[in-house]
Amino acid sequence: MPQRDLSSADTSEAPDVDLEDFGLFDPAIQQCPHAYYAKMQQEAPVFAAATPGAELYLITRYDDVVEVVRDTDTFSSQFDTSSHMSSELAKRMADLYRSEGGYPPVRTMLTADPPAHTRFRRLISKAFTPKVISDLEPTIRDITTGLIDAMLAATADGSSLDFVEAFAVPLPVTVIAKALNVPDDRLADFKRWSDASIAGIGTNISIEERLDAEREVIEFQKYFAHQLENRETSPQDDLLTNLLSARIDRDTDGIYDTEADHLTMAEMLSIIQQLLVAGNETTTKMLTEMMRLLGEHPGEWQHLREDPERARSIIEETLRISTPVQGMFRVVRHDTTVAGVDIPAGARVVAMYSAANRDSSVFDEPESFCPERDGATDHLAFGRGIHYCVGAALARLEGKVALEELARRLSSFELDPANTFEYHPSFMLRGLKRLDVNLTAT
Repeated sequence: MPQRDLSSADTSEAPDVDLEDFGLFDPAIQQCPHAYYAKMQQEAPVFAAATPGAELYLITRYDDVVEVVRDTDTFSSQFDTSSHMSSELAKRMADLYRSEGGYPPVRTMLTADPPAHTRFRRLISKAFTPKVISDLEPTIRDITTGLIDAMLAATADGSSLDFVEAFAVPLPVTVIAKALNVPDDRLADFKRWSDASIAGIGTNISIEERLDAEREVIEFQKYFAHQLENRETSPQDDLLTNLLSARIDRDTDGIYDTEADHLTMAEMLSIIQQLLVAGNETTTKMLTEMMRLLGEHPGEWQHLREDPERARSIIEETLRISTPVQGMFRVVRHDTTVAGVDIPAGARVVAMYSAANRDSSVFDEPESFCPERDGATDHLAFGRGIHYCVGAALARLEGKVALEELARRLSSFELDPANTFEYHPSFMLRGLKRLDVNLTAT
């Protein structure tokens, strides 16, 4: 049986671990890595983890993580995963994109540095505006209530259900699909493309599995390339049209060192793919962990039902203690030092948000679930600096609406005793495979 997560346990109950036993791709450690990260903070805040190809330096202390993600001159986001592929995989990937007519990966928001990143950020901000997000609230609420109706109907006989499959997956998938104007009959494809986009992130899959995932990505590209081409002649009131029409104004945006004042097709497809993952996979994991934590703290559930305004603080504490994106890659531009440790130019580092969010020098009793804690929004779940998550507001809105409607429709719920709390095998994206719950309607 997989290790039980210790995210809601008192720090005194956390087991002692030996860092010599740590393996980044060890399935058992991936189930519950927090004790290892805490040990790193105490003994090796810059920890050299062995990986295929080269070491990865894990940065685990809060202040060091903030320093790394803010210092774009030293720590570049131009992390090229292809340079660390085997020669066979790199060749077969290139052949696949060429033969299938796909768009080879290009650097956009997550993998670009200024000034290129500034251009992308300006353009995406013109398409993904606060109004676009706020206008989605009625849609989010309609989707949420429909999913709750279905859950209550499915459990009317007293049976349990998997909250991940019934709610945490379809809510964000449907919301981001609506934002991109994807029809309902393509939602299954949309989810499949999302899974393929993260297949190789933080995992150690085979070459054949990686190529299978890339075939799905190419299918995704072809679908949205066709949709974008249609918008050129038939614009609609949607995010795709916004991306297509977004333009840099050199005078007001202050960006002069670029010839392209608009997004290319390859760039738009890359950004849509990032929105797909950021607006889907991470929110699914947040919603699932939120339900797990509330199931383990029924008193907090009752407080939420009495005061729905507590939804915001529950979301922030969930993001802190159960950070969906555990970290983000950077590559070192020149020799540097972090926490007294020398890191050479060209080295790969990971700013470990999940570790930083449990740093006891910043958060009191960091292993405890405490929605009313001071500084609840100081977490790094959405990053910090110029790469702060563009979809943060949407994720928070989905969490808020979900909690409000769940608390209104459920008098209580329990985590089913059959739960094994097994997490997907990734050191980057952390989320439960399933969460069985027993529901009691109001």
